[in-house]
This record gives sequence, structure tokens and C-alpha cells, in this order.
Amino acid sequence: SGAVPLNNVMAIYIIWYRDILRFWRDRARLFTSFIQPFLFLVIFGTGLSASMRFAAPDTGFDAIQFMFPGIIAMVVLFTAIMSGVSIVWDREFGFLKEVLVAPVSRSAVALGKVLGGGTIAVIQGLVMLVFIPFAHVSLSVSSVFLLIALMLVTAFSLTAMGILIASRIRTMESFQVVMQLLLFPMLFISPAFFPVQSMPAWLKTAVLFNPISYAIDAMRQAVLGAEYTASLGLEIAGHQLSIALDVLLVALFGVLMVVLAVRSFSSQE
Repeated sequence: SGAVPLNNVMAIYIIWYRDILRFWRDRARLFTSFIQPFLFLVIFGTGLSASMRFAAPDTGFDAIQFMFPGIIAMVVLFTAIMSGVSIVWDREFGFLKEVLVAPVSRSAVALGKVLGGGTIAVIQGLVMLVFIPFAHVSLSVSSVFLLIALMLVTAFSLTAMGILIASRIRTMESFQVVMQLLLFPMLFISPAFFPVQSMPAWLKTAVLFNPISYAIDAMRQAVLGAEYTASLGLEIAGHQLSIALDVLLVALFGVLMVVLAVRSFSSQE
């Protein structure tokens, strides 16, 4: 009877290790992941900062500094949710069917994929720290560890969401379409690039229903400090959200996604 739990633990480890190994061998994937964040941060951020200084020269608002935590969250978001593509790929080539008929729990398969995708998303997020000098921010050691913890919670929550969606999609083409329809609204209906206070009322409400908004708010407080973000952070009923409350909301969302992803895998044919 003890063999089944041990088999499940080994299955989780092997699936996690397989995803990490595939990522490590694909150096082009790591390199190209720089391009989009670089374009957003350098070109979009520089242009926005210049326009802000032209429109309101006395505000002192640094768009690149403001956007930097959002860029980190964006990288984690894209990497985490797109990790589900491996499930669709494995299904098309028959590997997933072999895994599902193996003498291990299907919950272990789902958890292994969540851990693998989440780990890769955190690695990609950490790579973005090379932009720290350009973003005009300075991080203490404690802030770095806090940021890593926030990346972990965000990555595993969003990876579970990607795995849940991928478990119900049969073709690569369908997955790419669904992801494009999901990723960019999640990114732009968030405080990644613009302060919530500058948004119209209907958009502010939409931002509060977006789980990535709370991850961005927490990362921004961790990177820039609570004082800087006091007038730029998320509010619910006039109450400024703390890092702890942001993390709690993201974690609750993550637990829900993991439960649904595990259940979805358990019902696979």
C-alpha cells in the first residue's frame, strides 16, 4: 500500500524534471523570452515617461520604474500559462495517453506539470532582474527574497490555470488562439502599465477581478516600497491592499486552480 504514494511522488518528480530538462535544452526559448519584456520596458516605458514629462513636467513620474514590477509579472504570467502547451503537445504525439494509463495517480501528473511550469516561470522572472539598473530601482537582499516568494506564488497559481485550460484543449492551434484571447486581456486589464487611479471606473472594477492585478500590486510594493505605491496601489472599498492580502488572494486563486486542474486530469479519458 505504501508503493502507491511513492509511485506518485516519483511521478511528480519525473514530470517536473522532464519539463525543466526540456527548458534547459531549449536555449533559444530563454533568449527570445527577453525580447518582449525588453520592448515593453525600454521602448514603451521610455516613450511613456517622455510623454508624461511633456504633459505634466512636475509629476516626477518614472514610467520605467513603475512598469518594472509589471514586466516581471508579465513574464511570469506568459511563461506560466503557456506551459500548458506541453500538455497539448504530449496529447497530439501520444505521450500523455501513455502517462495517463501508467500506474500512478492522475493527480500526480497534474501536480508534476504545475510544479514544472511554475519553476520555469520563476526562472524566467528571475532573469528579468538583469534590467534592475535600467529600471532605476535598488533592491535590498530582503526585497529580492520577498520578490522571489511572490513569483513562486504567482507562477504556481497561473501555471495551474494554464494546465486546467490545456487539459480541455485537443489541438495546438486551438490552444494558441485561446491563450492569445486570454493573456493580453489579463495583462492590459491590470495595473502593469498604468496606475489604477488613472483608469475609468468600469476598468477599475474589471482590474479587481483579474488575479494577476494582485500579484503585480504585491511585486510593486516589494520592489518600490509601500510609501511609493501608497497612491498607486489597489484599493477595495477604499482600503489599500497590503502585500499579505495580495498574496492571500493570489494563493486562494491558485488553490482553486490546482483543485480544478487535478479534477480535470482525473476525468480525462
